[in-house]
Parts: sequence; C-alpha cells; structure tokens
Amino acid sequence: MARGKLRIYLGAAPGVGKTHAMLSEAHRRVERGTDCVVAFVEHHDRPRTEVLLHGLEQIRQRDIEHRSAVFPEMDVDAVLERAPAVALVDELAHTNVPGSRNAKRWQDVEELLRAGIDVISTVNIQHLESLGDVVESITGVRQQETIPDEVARRADQIELVDMSPQALRRRMAHGNIYQSDKVDAALSNYFRPGNLTALRELALLWVADRVDEYLQQYRGEHDIRTTWQARERIVVGLTGGAEGRTLIRRASRMAAKGSGSEILAVYIARSDGLTSASPKELAVQRTLVEDLGGTFHHVIGDDIPTALLAFARGVNATQVVLGSSRRKTWQYIYGPGVGATVARESGPDLDVHIVTHEAVAKGRGLPIARGARLGRTRIIWGWAVGVGGPALLTLLLHGMENGPGLANDVLLFLFMTVTAALLGGLAPALASAAVGSMLLNYWFTPPTHTLTVQDPENFVAIVIFFAVAVAVASVVDLAARRTHQAARLRAESEILSALAGSVLRGETALDALLERVRETFGMESVALLERQSDVDPWTCAGSVGPAPVARPDDADVDMPVGDHMALALSGRVLPAEDRRVLGAFAAQAAVVLDRQRLVGEAEAARRLAEGNRIRTALLAAVSHDLRTPLAAIKAAVSSLRSDDVSWSEEDEAELLEGIEDGADRLDHLVGNLLDMSRLQTGTVTPLIREIDLDEVVPMALGGVPEGSVDLDIPETLPMVAVDPGLLERAVANIVENAVKYSPGGERVTVAASTLGERVELRVADRGRGVPDEGKERIFEPFQRYGDAPRGAGVGLGLAVARGFVESMGGTLGAEDTPGGGLTMVLTLRAVPGQVRDGPGAPAQVVS
Repeated sequence: MARGKLRIYLGAAPGVGKTHAMLSEAHRRVERGTDCVVAFVEHHDRPRTEVLLHGLEQIRQRDIEHRSAVFPEMDVDAVLERAPAVALVDELAHTNVPGSRNAKRWQDVEELLRAGIDVISTVNIQHLESLGDVVESITGVRQQETIPDEVARRADQIELVDMSPQALRRRMAHGNIYQSDKVDAALSNYFRPGNLTALRELALLWVADRVDEYLQQYRGEHDIRTTWQARERIVVGLTGGAEGRTLIRRASRMAAKGSGSEILAVYIARSDGLTSASPKELAVQRTLVEDLGGTFHHVIGDDIPTALLAFARGVNATQVVLGSSRRKTWQYIYGPGVGATVARESGPDLDVHIVTHEAVAKGRGLPIARGARLGRTRIIWGWAVGVGGPALLTLLLHGMENGPGLANDVLLFLFMTVTAALLGGLAPALASAAVGSMLLNYWFTPPTHTLTVQDPENFVAIVIFFAVAVAVASVVDLAARRTHQAARLRAESEILSALAGSVLRGETALDALLERVRETFGMESVALLERQSDVDPWTCAGSVGPAPVARPDDADVDMPVGDHMALALSGRVLPAEDRRVLGAFAAQAAVVLDRQRLVGEAEAARRLAEGNRIRTALLAAVSHDLRTPLAAIKAAVSSLRSDDVSWSEEDEAELLEGIEDGADRLDHLVGNLLDMSRLQTGTVTPLIREIDLDEVVPMALGGVPEGSVDLDIPETLPMVAVDPGLLERAVANIVENAVKYSPGGERVTVAASTLGERVELRVADRGRGVPDEGKERIFEPFQRYGDAPRGAGVGLGLAVARGFVESMGGTLGAEDTPGGGLTMVLTLRAVPGQVRDGPGAPAQVVS
C-alpha cells in the first residue's frame, strides 16, 4: 500500500489562520468529490472556525479520563476503520492525554500515513524541536509540545500561513483568537510586536530553507546542471593566501546590494599534490566570513576549477568571486590558471568576478608534480605511449639507412618505457618493456626478422633493457603511490585540523557539522541517529540533505558512535581509508549533540535558580518589608479604637499621621513591585512628549523631607523627549534612595546640564558611596547595599528607575561623588533645535 501524503499549514503564532486555511482546503476538495473527513479539529470557540466545520464529516472523538477529568482525543482506530482519502488533523505537535494510543499526535498521523491516508495538519514554528531554544530566548516561554524537525521535513507539501504582527494583534484585540478576559495578558506578553516579528522571520526563513531543499532535490532528480537564479548566492574561491580577506569583503559588498543574498566561501584542498595553505590564515578568513553572515566550506577536489564549479552549481550559485592570479608571466607555461579556466567553463548562467589584490603577479612558487591519483586521460596516454610509442619508434628507426646502432636503439626504447611509466603508471610501462624487447629482438638484433639472438652480448643487452625498464617503471609507480599517500594524509590533516579548530572555538551547531561531513565526503545526505536501547527504534537527532535515512541499515555508510548512536550517510560507498576521518567527525557530532543538550539543561537550571532567587526575595519582601508598615497601621488603628485610653487631639493626630505614613510606605512598596512586574513582562509603553525638566523634577521631590534636597535646573536647558509620568517615578526613586543613604544634615544635590545632544540629571549624595564592583549590582532587583535595615524597602527602587529610563531611550548609571558619596547620572535625549541661547539665571530651589 502506498504511503499517504502529508500537507502542513505552518504559522508563526496562534491565530494566523492555519485551521481556517485547512478547513477551506477541505471544502474545496469535498466540492471536487474527494472523500475528506475531519479526524480532529479543535475550534476553541472561534465562531468562524465553527462555521467552516459545517458540511464536513467529522469522525467521532475518543474521550479519555485522566485525573478525574475527561479529555477528547483523536480516535485513530475510528479513522483507520473509516479509511477516508484525506483526513484533517489539527495541532500536529499536540501531546496526547496519558492512556492514548500514542504519546504524540504526530505519531497518530504517522499511522494514518502508513495506512495510505493523506493527512492535512497544522503546526506553529515554535513547536519545531530545533527552534525551541531560539523561541525561548525571544518570548521567554519554553514550548513543551514539540515535534522532531524530520517530521515536518518529510511533509510532501508545506504552506506558510502568513500575517503581519499588526494584523494579528488586531485580530487578537477583536476577540477572534482568545476569550476577552485573556486578550490583555496575551497582547502584553507573548503577542508583543517584537515577539511576533521575530517568530514571523523564523517561519519565513525555515520555509525558505525547505524551498531550497525541494529545489535542489528537483534539480537532482531531473539532472539539471544549469544555475537557476532564484536568489543571489555568491561563492568565494579561497586559496589560503592573504588575498582571501579582500575577496570576502568584496563579496560582502556585492551581497549587500541585493536583499536575501548569501555568501559561501570555499577552500578546495588539492588531493593530487602537496600544495600548502596557511591554517592560521584560513582560520582568520573563516572567522571573517562568518562575522559577515556567510558560511565557510572545506572540500577536497582533484582538479580545482572543476571542483569549484561543481560546488558552485551544487549550491545553485549565481556568482563566483576569484582573485587575480599570483603567477608571474613565465609561470603561465604551466596552464591558464584557475581564474581563466573557471571563467571559460562557467557557462552563461554563472558570473565570474576576478578581483585584483596586492599579491597579483608576485609569484606563487613552482607548481608541484601532480603524481597522486592518475586520471583517465593520463592512463590512456600511458598505454598509447607504452604500446604505440615503440611501434612508431620502430618505423622511424627502420626507415633510416644507417641507424644509430643497437646500443642507442635500446636507450630510445628505454626512454619510451620511462615515459609510459610517468604517464600511466606501472602497467603501461611493463607493456612498453615487453613490446620494446620484442621489437628490438625482431627488427634490430642480428639475425633480424627472427626472434633468435645470434650474439650472446645482444641477448644480455635485451635482458638488461627489460630488467632496467621494469625497475624504472616500478620506482616511478612507487613514487606516484607515495605521493598519493602523502597528498591524502595532507588532506586528512587539513580536515582534522579544521575539525579541531571548530572544537576549540566551541561551535555547537549540529547541522553545520553534518553539512561539513556531507560536503567533505561528497554525500547526498547525512543523519545522526540515536536510540535509548538495543530494542528501541532509531530517532533522528539531526540531518542535512534530501531524504536522510531513518536507520543505519539503510545507509550507504554508517559509523557507530558508542552503543546507541550512529552517523548514517547516503550517496556512495566510501573506501576503507576514509572511515578514519569519518570516525573523527562522528565522535565530534556526538560531542556537539551532548553539548547542545547540556547547554539547554544549564540554561533551564539557570532560569530555575533565577526564579527561585526572585521568589525567595519576593517572599522576604512580602513577609517582612510589607508587613512592617501594615503592623504600624494596625497598631495605630487598634490604639484609636481602644476604649480604655482617652487620647488627646495631639495623640490622635500623631496616630493618624503614623497611619498615613505607613499607608504611603505600603503604597510605595506595592507600586515598586507592580512596576518591576511590568518591566519584566515588557508591558511598559512610554508616551513620549516634549517637556522641560523643571516641570517634572520638582514634582518628584514630594516624598522626601523638606530641606533635604538642593535643586539646580537651569532655564536654558533644552526640552527632553520623555514620558513625564515615568520620568517622575524614576527621579523620585533615585532621590529617595539618595536621601535614605545621606548622613544627617547633608543635603542631596539634584543638578541638570547639557552634554551635546543629551541632557544629564545628576543626583549626588554624601553617603558612604559604593565600590566600583558594586555599582552595577545595586541596579538589580531585590538588592540592598550595605547594612540597610529591613523594612526600608524591598530593593526595587533603582531597578525600577533604570527600567523606566531605558524604556524612554535614556541611561542610568552610578559614579563616585567628588569628596565622597554616590552620584546617579540620568541621561536623556534632548529635543533637536530646542537649545535656548541667553544668559538666563539658573533656578535655585531648596526642598
């Protein structure tokens, strides 16, 4: 039975319309007469989704009881029994309720596909396993329901359901996605514009990569070698010389002219010679190309122009950037050079750019003999010279009236044998020696035209000729094999050196390492497979290339890594000598996979530790700092209500003042807690407008004792672009903190000044100050410096102040006060063109 086809509607976030698109497609198919049923669709009380379910056959759901509750799940047996042509299965990444047939819904879908049923499903980009860390870093939310990337990659068709962040937020605000009581929280957290934009970009890039894979697969299946210029891909050919940096920067400027352009730097190690490249320079160039957003590739090629063009056409490149030749004029006798050859053979679909550099025509050294792997052309020439050469030489010498003599004839035939050995190796040389011996005996050794030899000296000469010819051929062949081995070891050392460099740099991208394996060994696909035990099925931890294998037994080459992991390659069978390097790659792949998982676990542990620290500090704040003013208020109220004591008006006024002070402190503490919560959830939205500092700062001094602050705000200051409410709260927190740590009788100075296009507000106290290592720590939440008493605050004032200031585009830092103390420096943006000229006197205010 043929396997069913899977079609996935992919979205960047909930609510973009995946289910709507899936149901619309179902109605179109039903109208065409297709047997289409709804296996499982959750409408989430969305009216438009419910309407689309009308007119479609729905398979009954299976109710599963779990923890005294009943949950509906897809009934796989019912769908298989119904055996429709097409089944709709919503939420592919859904985790089934315990007790279900499979743990994940995508496993249910696999059963339907194996039964020959086509499936249409939906999934969001954040549910792909490989993007879990990326999505968590963007949204702060770790997705618990994920699917392996391979499940999505195997889909026969992926359709992106796209929507702009603004349109999605409007849909959310209108109540078309969540219930009205959840809208505000969703808009303030997960559905923030920045989150949605980043998720949308992830979805677009992921689908673009899948399009590239499908395009490469189609070109391979139809043997299309020409370049399809779907987008600009620029290949930079590197030689390991210093000019590579110039080529990379030139390619980067070319890529910057077109949106979506891609740079691929490639270094081709010659396997037919011992040409050297500086590993240090290659490492510098690798770092440079990666910093510019490109990728570095290291491949092996017998012929550099051919290998370079094969790589460029393999990645569907549109342009190739090469450096001008470093050869001197006389060195062109060895050939036209790589640049000229690539330009001549590139064809009309691949543009070749030759870039000049400082090392042009300064020489590159003599070319080294190419005696490694003999090509087909050389072997043909070797046989032609080895067999045809002696025959032609015989005709030439026989046509001469007075030949050079038998001794010279032997030397000429020996020259032919040596030439055949140099061109074609041992076999053509042996054939040349045999043919030459027969021809010398028959045509030039008396008696001629017979195979007998009359003179014993001539017989010895022919025997020595044959022996010398065989010896020379053997030595030449041995030298060629030794050269080939040296070249191969050189290539292996370069590959292992690059691999070791990636280990030392701490590269943790598994896909990048597998792609390097695929390029190095010329494979179609590479997959890292693992399983929990000998009886468990294999799962794919990472793969590159089209149609990676699912089991090591199906691979052309498999390299075990431990007991339950294997690197599986498909495309061709590797020789035994290549498995040594492949083993190093396999071991590194296992290390990278473990490192990725350890990094994820460490990040999760860090978040848990941070959460525990925040919870502990909050508990301390609630249990002590918030209870202190409450206790004072409670005591004052209890005293006022007591019937046993007659309070005078002064006593009552004092108790009421204590209640008011406690309420103010409590309000301040709760306000800071709420402000920090808003900052951490990103719901602070400043309303920026132009205003003078002297309209805001004096209002922020209402919470400090009278006479404790000297205020200096010059009238000539430019206006600032701020949110007045947030600025007032920030300044109030800073000033109250300064007053709290100032010694008795010392006033806090609040002064403003202009600094270029910025305005600085400096709050200086004469307290103990803070050492340099603690100046950043005082801005962290729940931090008190020194011996500040409990009940003096929860340690959020400066953290809230910095958060508010940064949300308005300003900065808040700390520095030492000359003469002792701490100065808070608040920097804000000045309104352009608002600097006021004139000697206006500063406004001196004492609070």
